[in-house]
Amino acid sequence: MAEIKDPENTIVIELKDGPVTIELLPDVAPKHCERMKELARAGAYDGVVFHRVIDGFMAQTGDVEHGKDGGNVRRAGTGGSDLPDLPAEFSGVPHDRGTLGAARSQNPNSANSQFFINFKDNHFLNRQYTVYGRVIEGMEHVDAITRGEPPANPDRMISVKVAADA
Repeated sequence: MAEIKDPENTIVIELKDGPVTIELLPDVAPKHCERMKELARAGAYDGVVFHRVIDGFMAQTGDVEHGKDGGNVRRAGTGGSDLPDLPAEFSGVPHDRGTLGAARSQNPNSANSQFFINFKDNHFLNRQYTVYGRVIEGMEHVDAITRGEPPANPDRMISVKVAADA
């Protein structure tokens, strides 16, 4: 088990192969961390597909509008939540393997509910996409996510919980 230092700022994502524990970075990106916890607590991420998974790059998910069972999975990646977009919280934290980044459109202040987990160090993203967490356990389960843009049979986040609520 990963050592959870701050359960209020730790997310556990249940994947088909097992749990992924993510330490949020509220000192670096407080608004993004609050948004993730708010959506997790509302159950908004449960059942959402990984709609863009590029080998050697990253796995993207979090479209709570289109990415669920019964939703339009083919449109996954084009939506967010019904909450307002977030301002960019760029920092010096590098996009290393296992870091969580906020997905966005061309507009730097367009991040909402979608996020990605880096499969490798992707430093070309530094200071262009908000980093707001890092995988502290279960990266092997992230590595096992089905690839594709979108994958033919996409993997889903079975559940997303704040560790303090477990």
